[in-house]
Amino acid sequence: MPAVSLRKMLNKKELPSLIHNLVYQFNIAIDVELVDGTKLISIGEQTGENRYPIEVSGEIIGWVVGQEQATLLANLLSFLAKQEAEKKVLAKELLERYQEIDLFDDISTQLTTSLDTRQIAQLVLQELSQLIESSAGMILLLSSDATAFEIIAEFGVFFDHNQPEPGKGIIGNIVQSNRAELVNDVQADPRLEGQKNVSAMICVPLRAKERVLGAIAIGTPKTDSYKAEHLKLVSIFASQTAIAIEKAVLYEQSIQAALQAKAQTQKLQQALHELQLAQTQLIQSEKMSSLGQLIAGVAHEINNPVNFICGNLKYVAEYAQDLLHLLEKYQKFLPVAPPELESELDNIDLEFIMQDFPKLVNSMKLGTGRIVEIVQSLKNFSRHDEAEMKAVNIHDGIDGTLMILHHRLKADVHRPAIEIVKDYATLPLIHCYPGQLNQVFMNILANAIDALEESMENWGLKNNPQSPTPNPQITIRTIAIDQQWVVIRIADNGPGMKEEVIRRIYDPFFTTKDVGKGTGLGMAISYQIVVDKHGGMLKCRSQPSEGTEFWIQIPINCALADAPEEQNSTSALPTPTTKSSPTPDTDGFISSTVPILKPTDLLIRHTQLIQRLSQHSPDVEGASPDQIYQMFQRHPISLKLYATLLSWFCCSNPTQIRH
Repeated sequence: MPAVSLRKMLNKKELPSLIHNLVYQFNIAIDVELVDGTKLISIGEQTGENRYPIEVSGEIIGWVVGQEQATLLANLLSFLAKQEAEKKVLAKELLERYQEIDLFDDISTQLTTSLDTRQIAQLVLQELSQLIESSAGMILLLSSDATAFEIIAEFGVFFDHNQPEPGKGIIGNIVQSNRAELVNDVQADPRLEGQKNVSAMICVPLRAKERVLGAIAIGTPKTDSYKAEHLKLVSIFASQTAIAIEKAVLYEQSIQAALQAKAQTQKLQQALHELQLAQTQLIQSEKMSSLGQLIAGVAHEINNPVNFICGNLKYVAEYAQDLLHLLEKYQKFLPVAPPELESELDNIDLEFIMQDFPKLVNSMKLGTGRIVEIVQSLKNFSRHDEAEMKAVNIHDGIDGTLMILHHRLKADVHRPAIEIVKDYATLPLIHCYPGQLNQVFMNILANAIDALEESMENWGLKNNPQSPTPNPQITIRTIAIDQQWVVIRIADNGPGMKEEVIRRIYDPFFTTKDVGKGTGLGMAISYQIVVDKHGGMLKCRSQPSEGTEFWIQIPINCALADAPEEQNSTSALPTPTTKSSPTPDTDGFISSTVPILKPTDLLIRHTQLIQRLSQHSPDVEGASPDQIYQMFQRHPISLKLYATLLSWFCCSNPTQIRH
């Protein structure tokens, strides 16, 4: 019971008058004193020394001094003092309940605004430690398989060594029984395992929809410290905590599920992109292969009659010279011809024929020589299926490509002829894949011509037709570096490119051309050929209105160059190398890396992409050709591509046809 002040109680308005009326009725004299003898009320003159106590819960708070009838007043004051004490207790309890309600409302607000389980647990323990005396506390969560606890928040030291386990010790058994308990003598509890730093504890399971999530426990080194009201308070906290933690766990699970779904979507998008890239690159390669075969066939068919003509022209020239010499002799010894012959000579203009015939033979020699050069250029360009490196003159490949593009260099109604400026250095033979490098030259030169044509069209729209026409030009320079590298620089004086365009020119399917005019694969394939196949570098330098220049650098002997490490074709699906933010070199050139698809990986790569998309995963590397074929039968759209892959792989690797 709380202490009651007798002085304050007697100062209330009604009580003094009540005491006076009572004394008047009994016609007695009394004194009301404090325990120390201080008189608070004195009525009449005392005739006796009897002292009657004023008590509250066995504690004397004052005395009534007087005759025997004064006992009634002492009992009355004791009763009133007891009521005063009970009022104080009730007021205190009401205040505590109000504080608890206010605290619960505050905690509930905080718990509902937080979705972090550890933050929620730490907040609950912090509030509990202020409400209930405790030296240690913790909140534990059960693992998904209910075989272990995870402490997500704690204060103080509950255990010396081992943390609790489900079904073991006091806390483990309480969680297993799913019933809150108050243990006021921990050391005497038979369920105790190990040494605890608390002597009294409260443990309440965290329940959510009949499922136990974990437990909340607090403890103190003092025995018999906790009461039922403390257990009830912790239980209320546990109920709110369980709801908040379950919500937070569900939120975390939803976030993880969303992230997994997003990651899976990205994987599928990447798989689709890689499949599209592989298919398009194969189609492009097939086009180049078909073009090479066509050119090689045409060159071969032209070469036979040209060789026949070239071989006979020598004799034609000799025969003509002999005949002309003979005619000169006839004219010398028979200056006057018979009339019939004279008439025929006038008709055929023999003098003109004798002067023009040698010129005619020489022009035929020049024409056939030109045809031979064209055929040789076609043959050089058509080296599309050479599986081995060869030592070649790189200038022949450039000239052959220019020969193929010669018709696009001529003047037309929109522009003058495109001038080709060659600045060739003396280079050694280059060990490379000539057909593939020719494809690189073709892509870069064709893009340069496209840029110049576009530039001239724009110039014609913006300027007066009488203005001087700019001179479109492509400059090709070759140099050798340290007897190890060869550099081919191809520059045009076209419109140039913005930096954001340069940074994407090596990206597959990126193009600035109109629909139907570009696939966006030319530079990506060129980069693959230069970097992956030849261990070289491909860089670009360009600015608007200042033209564009490409830097092609390859080792003189590609077989000995430090090319990027190739992935094993029987390993997992190769991961392309990408660099999203290329940076300029000190000389202004910008290089980048693009997804690389090696020919030896394409068949397995395509199969694995199909299996990823179809959600089944047989062992592709260990499968037989029949098994792979059966897999592709389940994807008929890929069957033709499979055949193309297989035939191209075998043609590129003749020694592996048997495999």
